[in-house]
This record gives sequence, C-alpha cells and structure tokens, in this order.
Amino acid sequence: MGKDSKTKKEPGKVGRYLKKKDVVISFQRYAIDAMGSMALGLFASLLMGTILNTVGVQLTNAFGEAKFFEILIEMGAFAMQATGPAMAVAIGHALHAAPLVLFSLAGVGIAANSLGGAGGPLAVLIVAIFAAEFGKLVSKETKIDILVTPLVTIFVGVGLSLWWAPGIGAVAAAIGNAIVWATNMQPFLMGILVSVIVGITLTLPISSAAICAALGLVGLAGGAATAGCCAQMVGFAVMTYKENGPGGLIAQGLGTSMLQVPNIMKNPRIWIPPTLTAAITGPIATLVFKLEMNGPPISSGMGTSGMVGPIGVIAGWATPSERAIEMGATATAATAMDWIGLLLICIVLPAVLTWLFGQLFRKMGWFTSEDVKLPL
Repeated sequence: MGKDSKTKKEPGKVGRYLKKKDVVISFQRYAIDAMGSMALGLFASLLMGTILNTVGVQLTNAFGEAKFFEILIEMGAFAMQATGPAMAVAIGHALHAAPLVLFSLAGVGIAANSLGGAGGPLAVLIVAIFAAEFGKLVSKETKIDILVTPLVTIFVGVGLSLWWAPGIGAVAAAIGNAIVWATNMQPFLMGILVSVIVGITLTLPISSAAICAALGLVGLAGGAATAGCCAQMVGFAVMTYKENGPGGLIAQGLGTSMLQVPNIMKNPRIWIPPTLTAAITGPIATLVFKLEMNGPPISSGMGTSGMVGPIGVIAGWATPSERAIEMGATATAATAMDWIGLLLICIVLPAVLTWLFGQLFRKMGWFTSEDVKLPL
C-alpha cells in the first residue's frame, strides 16, 4: 500500500494550476462539449435568423409586402449578424469561462468568423478555445482583473484570428469543396457515404451541425447529409414508437436521435435499421430528386431537429446562402417534384424503410423492445 502511494505520480505545479483553473485538455471537453455548445450558438443566431428570414420571404411571396413580413426579415438579418459572437460565447460557456472571459469572447467570435470566411465556424471553434482557456488562466489572479482578463482574452483571440483564421478557413473550405465536388462527380457512391457518415455523426454525441457548418456542406452533398440525418431521427422515432409512444416520437423526431446512444452502447444492432435507410435515401436524394441544401450549411447536419433541415432546403430555393452562391447556386422556383422529393427524403422514406428494417431485425432476434426503450 505504501509502495503504491509512493509510485503514484502526483500532478506537478502546472498540472495543479490547470486543475485549479478548470482547464481540462481532453477530447470530451473540446470535441464534444465545446463543439456541441457551438452548434447551439449557431442555432440561436444563424439558424433562427434563417428561419425568420425564410418565413418573412415566403409570406411576402404569398401575400405581398406587409410591415410584419418586413420585420420578420429584418429580425432574421440581425440574428444572422450575431453568428460569430454567439458561437464564441457558447464555446466559452461550455468551457466554464468566468463572466469577463465569456463576454470578451464576443469580439473574438466576430474576428474569427469574419476572417475564417467559408470555414468561419471551424476558425471560431479553434480560436475561441484558446482565447477562453488563456482568459481562464489569468482570471481573478490580479487586483486589476477587470482590465487584465478581457485584455488577455481579446489579445489572444483576435491575435490568433488574424494569424490562423484565414488558413483554417481555407483548409475547411477546401475539404468542403472536395466533398461537394466528389458528390457532384459520383452522386451514387458519395450519396451513400455522406448520408451514412453525417447521419451517424448526428446520433453520436458529436455535433453534425457544427461539422457541416465548418466544412460548408451545400448542394448535393448537403442534400445527402440532410437525408442521412433525417433517416436517423425520423427512423428511430418511428421504429421505436411502440415502446416510446408520442413522447418518444417527438423527442427523437423533432429533438435528437442522440437519446438512443445509451441503448446503442448496450446493443449496437438497433443502429442498423436507420443507418441502412440512410444508405438508401442518400443516393435517392442525389440521383433521383437531385435534392440540394443551399440554405446555411449548418442546416445540412440538423435533420428534422426543429425541422431545420427541410426549412434549410426551402430557404435555399428562394435565397441561397453565401456559401451556396459561392458554389454556384442560384435562386430557383421549386417544382412539384422538388416538394415531393423533400417530403419523401426527409419524412416518408425514413419512416417506412426504418420501420420495415426494424421489424425484420426484431423477427431475427437482433433486438427487442427493451433494447430501444427510452427513459422518458
């Protein structure tokens, strides 16, 4: 016992200071907590702004100009302008930043998002993490904390934005461009890959929305990603309706399929039906209906959560996002086939196919009702 206590390595001075300041360098803290929180910041700014703007535009197109419709469009514009600060502050919140650090991150978010271009969200994620952690290290350590903490946070954050953000944005945009290009060249194979991978990411405790935003997934690639996300959410919701009822249907179909992660850890086979569905609906989206996501890239990774995925597709028809325009998208009048494709890819096929696969695997004994029951 004494020998074990002697051989056990105690944290050094630096380690003790990091622990005191709650600076935890880990995959969980940065890739899951920070990225997930960043997605919420994106949702509360860019996504809500897009939704308000889309509703205002669609109402104007349907009923003509009206003051209320103009206000909705204006509200949307203001919300979208807050994208950078909202992401940075959300990241700081996930990292348990003190108030002065948290508020100082607003300017950091503007810098990183603006300088990062198409890869702005990824630039904000990386830069805001560094700025928040450095701010935390000096927070409340001096008698002039009100000057030192904001100064360090802004100096580190904006300095790194000037230095790193353009390069980070260029790399993210290049990867996104490659995925979009490959999907256009090989819509069948990439339709399957993008749909399955992004759909799986949506269900895992990793933010598919943040990844799609960081890579700028639009066009056919965005459409395939939307198909995969909807397959997971609608699929799980319908496949487990018998066990989880209306509450589970809404929680998974309009909330998140991430609720099934504990059950997936116990029996991974329950994940096969919605994933198989994603492998089918992805290429149908790219080849048959040529479904394009030309709204904000983050919409590609949202699925039916708040119906953001379908809303993003609709928004892209009337007012393509800057990223979509950069990739060659233009405003277009939706046809009956476009609406049918959207309904089939996002709702009908995920519900029907996943339910059928689920019934087959239940009969094969691969999983039972207990395996998919949620603690609702």
